[in-house]
Amino acid sequence: MKYEPVIGLEVHAQLTTDSKIFCGCSTRFAAEPNTQTCPVCAGMPGALPVMNKKALEYTIKTGLAMNCRISPFSRFARKNYFYPDLPKGYQISQYELPICIDGHIEIVVDEDVKRIGITRIHMEEDAGKNIHEGASGYSLVDLNRACVPLMEIVSEPDIRTPADAALYMKKLRTILRYLGVCDGNMEQGSLRCDANISIRPIGETAFGTRTELKNINSFRFVERAIDYEIARQTRVLEEGGHVVQETRLWDSAAGRTYSMRSKEEAHDYRYFPDPDLVPMVVDDAWVEEIRSSLVELPDVRRERFVNLYKLPEDDADMLTSDRMLADWFEDVVKAGAEPKAASNWVMGELMRLLNEENLSLEDCPLKPGQLAAMLKLMNDDVISGKIAKTVFEEMYRTGKSPDVIVKEKGLVQISDSSELEKIIKKLLDDSPKEVERYLAGETKLIGFFVGRVMKDTKGKANPKIVNDLLRKMLRSSF
Repeated sequence: MKYEPVIGLEVHAQLTTDSKIFCGCSTRFAAEPNTQTCPVCAGMPGALPVMNKKALEYTIKTGLAMNCRISPFSRFARKNYFYPDLPKGYQISQYELPICIDGHIEIVVDEDVKRIGITRIHMEEDAGKNIHEGASGYSLVDLNRACVPLMEIVSEPDIRTPADAALYMKKLRTILRYLGVCDGNMEQGSLRCDANISIRPIGETAFGTRTELKNINSFRFVERAIDYEIARQTRVLEEGGHVVQETRLWDSAAGRTYSMRSKEEAHDYRYFPDPDLVPMVVDDAWVEEIRSSLVELPDVRRERFVNLYKLPEDDADMLTSDRMLADWFEDVVKAGAEPKAASNWVMGELMRLLNEENLSLEDCPLKPGQLAAMLKLMNDDVISGKIAKTVFEEMYRTGKSPDVIVKEKGLVQISDSSELEKIIKKLLDDSPKEVERYLAGETKLIGFFVGRVMKDTKGKANPKIVNDLLRKMLRSSF
C-alpha cells in the first residue's frame, strides 16, 4: 500500500527584544549561568509578570507579514507541567485566544507555488535549560533563558514531503530575519522546530496517528528526521502494527528517532487564563501603524529584482534570501554599477571571501561603493577581469580604494595596440610550430596564444584587443 505523509510544523522563534517577555532581565546569549535572572523569571512567590510591549509588537508584525488576522482581544494562559527548568511549575503561553490566526506563506517547489497555511502565531515564555554534561549523577539548571520571549508559529498540516518542510522552515527564517524580529540563529536555539508527522493511504482524507519530533535545530535535520519518521511509520503499518501517538527525539548522530514519552493532549496541561496578566486589547490604529512599518518582504523584493534589474531568477533568489545581502547588492547598483555585473561579484568573489573567513556581511571590510568603483574601472578598460580579482581581494584585505590599488601596484590594463602588437609578434616568432598548427586548422590554439600574452603581460593586456590582434596577425602570416 502506498502512503501519503501529512506534516505540520511548530516553529519556536526567539524574539530579538533586549529584555525578557515579563521582566526587565537581559536576553543576551551566552552569559554566565543564572546571571540574568530576577524573582519574576525565577518563579519566586509573589513576583508578578509585566508584559513587554515590544514583544507584542514584534508578534503582530510577524502575523501581518504572514497574512494573519490580528485578534483584537487575546490573553495569556498557564500551561501546567513539572520540569526542573520550570521553577513556577507552569509556562505562560497563549491557548484559546492567540494574537495571530489564519495566515499563510508560499514556497516554490519545482516552479510551482505551494501555499502553507498558518493556524496561529502565539507568544509564550521560554523555559530554563537543564545541563547534563560535566556533572556526575546530577544535572544543573541555568535560568538565564527562563522568560525569554518566544513566538510559536503553528502551520496547518499542509506539508507533504520532508524537502517541502525544510523549504517552509527556510522561508519562515528569511521572513523573520527581514523583519528583524528574530536572528534565526539555529545553533544558539533562536529558531527551533517541532514536527508533527502522520501517514495515510493515498486517497484517504482522514489523518493517521501522528507523532511529534521535538526541538530540531537545523534545516538538514528537519528533512532527515521527517524522512526517517515517515519510513519508520510506513514500516510499522506494513508489518501489521499500529503507530503510537507519542513524542520522539531526533538523534542526529545515529540518524534515527527514538521514543521520549507518550504524547500529551491539551487537557493534560490544565490550561487556564493567567490571573496575573490582563487580557490584551489591540486596536486597529496600532495594527495599521505596525503594518506601515513593514519592510519590503522577500517575495516582493525578488520580483522587483527580476523586473527592475533584469536579473535571472536564480540570482534574485539568492540575493533576496538575506535582507543584508539584498541591501548590499542594491547599494552597489545605486553607486552606479550594472546590476548583473554587481550580482556576479556579490554572489561570487564577495561570498567566497566571507565564507572562507566565516564572516557575515555585517563584518565585511569592503564597502558597496568600492565594488562599484572597481566595476567602473573594468567598464572603462582600465583593468581587465583577471586583474579585477586581484584588485577586489586587495580591497577586501586592506580597505583601500580600487584607484589607489591599481596605481600602487601598476595594474593599469594595456590597451595600446602598437605595444601589444610588439608582444604578439615576438610570441608568434618564438612559436613557429604552434603557428603552423593553427594555420593548418587547429583554431582552438588561439587560447594558447591569448594565455601566453596574458602571462607575458602579467594579466595586464586587454583580452579583447589581444584576441582581435592575434587573429589579424595570424591571418596575415598565412
